[in-house]
Amino acid sequence: MNKIIPIKFVTLLWRSLFLCLLANVLLAAVAHAQTPELAMVAIAYPATSEETIPRASLRAIFGMRLQNWPTDTPVKVFVLRDEAPEHATFSKTVLQVFPQQLRMAWDRQVFSGQGQYPEQVASTQEMISRVASTPGAIGYVKASEVNTNVRVLKIR
Repeated sequence: MNKIIPIKFVTLLWRSLFLCLLANVLLAAVAHAQTPELAMVAIAYPATSEETIPRASLRAIFGMRLQNWPTDTPVKVFVLRDEAPEHATFSKTVLQVFPQQLRMAWDRQVFSGQGQYPEQVASTQEMISRVASTPGAIGYVKASEVNTNVRVLKIR
């Protein structure tokens, strides 16, 4: 009878320790999952007549299928390199497609002779500069990097 109490106590202690460890792991996983993504926005040439754009149209523009603005101005698409975290975040959160899907759409357009690749820029600063100075241009940056030289498009 004397040996039963210490065994139960040790078993209870191990179970408690295990549950605490499991709770810590779960809390860490939830905290990591709730880390905010980069808030990305679509930007356009400042004189663009559009202030809002349907998500489907934005997806078509970045998929190189929609080549003119409603005012018939040609669209000039600027993107960051495929490996850039901003590119992946914009693709997934704003366009709601995977970056690989965009790349496949571009390849299909180019290899079929029906289109061309978007113009790739090296940095978000270059993105803002090129979009601000190119009529009909569209691109994307972190919301925190937007300045008055470009127009932020609201997505509906």
